[in-house]
Amino acid sequence: MLRYTLRRVLGTIPTLIIVITFVFFFVRMIPGDPARMVAGEQATQQDVEAVRVQLGLDKPVHVQYVRYIGGLLKGDLGNSLRTKRPVATEVAARYRNTLALTGLTLLWSTIAGVCFGVWSGKNRGKWQDYTGMTVAVSGISLPPFWVGFLLIMLFAVKLRWLPTTGAGGFKNLILPSITLGLSIAAIIARFTRSSIIEVLKEDYIRTARAKGLKEKAVTWKHAFRNAMISVVTVVGLQFGYLLGGSVVTEAVFAYPGLGSLLIESVNYRDYPAIQSLILIFSLQFIIINLVVDILYAVLNPEIKLG
Repeated sequence: MLRYTLRRVLGTIPTLIIVITFVFFFVRMIPGDPARMVAGEQATQQDVEAVRVQLGLDKPVHVQYVRYIGGLLKGDLGNSLRTKRPVATEVAARYRNTLALTGLTLLWSTIAGVCFGVWSGKNRGKWQDYTGMTVAVSGISLPPFWVGFLLIMLFAVKLRWLPTTGAGGFKNLILPSITLGLSIAAIIARFTRSSIIEVLKEDYIRTARAKGLKEKAVTWKHAFRNAMISVVTVVGLQFGYLLGGSVVTEAVFAYPGLGSLLIESVNYRDYPAIQSLILIFSLQFIIINLVVDILYAVLNPEIKLG
């Protein structure tokens, strides 16, 4: 296991280099002049050029790239052009908010998705199956921004139960968590249903039933564990998606997470922040994929890690 993990970690290095290189050059293709944004609209051309020199944007692109790589090797993500603060500080402040929203959303959506999926799968072709999948398809089909505005109108404007914006406590998490989690729960439910249906066809399930085991024990003790192997992949990918931040949802609720920070950085042409955020998003997916692969072996010891 340790050797496999080490080999996978080393294998991520070329991927990270490609991501870093692509992002570095891609963000410089975004229309707009960062020096002008920093200097201000009323600044003279001479002031803009002075800012450009100060930021190092007057250097050739390959020189800027080498400097950026050197900073990364030292753990320096640079300073934000928008706030003049270290990017690491900006990301850390927003990351806590994103982590709280992600944790709550993934918790309830996974539980709901798995329960609906198992309920539909073990009752395939019955009313329970049609009900569960109707709910799931509805969750996938409803646009998040529409769901968000609908929740705001109902629970914030009409009933005045919950706040509409910001991040200050558990109540601030409820509406954006529901908005984000509906589609995720639906996706997990559909994958769980398909996995349960496939597993229930296996010979060992028929053997368990022939031994006289109760249907509940057959479903949860024998079928559920093996069905979860493919579902773990979906949950892991959704976890990475949530950590990356949902741009639409965070915009609707003015939630100060990584997604909203990315929007602000793009609007300001904040190169250091954009590069760092996309690098962090990529690194998260790489780590999550590694954890998912290891969980395969935990769920099913017969799986060999190659």
